[in-house]
Amino acid sequence: MGTVLPASVPQTLYVTVRRDELRQLREERDQLQKKVAQMTSMLQRVQYASSGAALHA
Repeated sequence: MGTVLPASVPQTLYVTVRRDELRQLREERDQLQKKVAQMTSMLQRVQYASSGAALHA
């Protein structure tokens, strides 16, 4: 067994984000959320199609 270390005290990190950086991050987030929604929809269609094919096999 390894050495037990005491838990460290949580630290708060403060950062500064420029308005243009924040806008860009929000746009990237929105694009990624749309992509996740598209991929989820595609996955559901594939799962539905494969379950339908299994029923007819």
